[in-house]
Amino acid sequence: MNSKLDFLFGRRSVRKYGAGEIPDDVVRDLLEAGMAAPSAAGKDPWRFVAVRDRATLARIAEGLPNGTFLREASLGIIVCGDPRAAHTEQESYMLQDCSASIENILLAVHALGLGACWLGVHPRPERMGHLRQVLGIPEEILPVAALAIGRPAALPEPRTRYEESSVHHERW
Repeated sequence: MNSKLDFLFGRRSVRKYGAGEIPDDVVRDLLEAGMAAPSAAGKDPWRFVAVRDRATLARIAEGLPNGTFLREASLGIIVCGDPRAAHTEQESYMLQDCSASIENILLAVHALGLGACWLGVHPRPERMGHLRQVLGIPEEILPVAALAIGRPAALPEPRTRYEESSVHHERW
């Protein structure tokens, strides 16, 4: 692994959190990082719901089968997209834009010494419906993912997942 890329290889999914609040300015930093992502034609169709209320985080976790650890996180960021705001109103562009935003947030979390885990929501109707119900998300807005963020109880070792057989040079 190239040590100049440690900020990438060291970013790992964190599912166990210690105590501690995340200050407002750090929440803003994370959201600014998300909004610094590229988007098709600069349309920025992402929308965010930042959640710190423990009861609300627990309710969100109830509808995300692989996200029970969200109950222990200090912060949840629900990343949503507005297809009407996406380039040519295409859902595919919106999903790509939101994914770029999510990755920016995950890298910012790591750079700030926090830990996070990305929980997929879209395209599962039951998960999207659950988040709409718990958070009052309008029907025309698509919940894409939930990010559990907190102070990591432990940091997994950096790693690469490079697989030569997945790479083709010049042609398939």
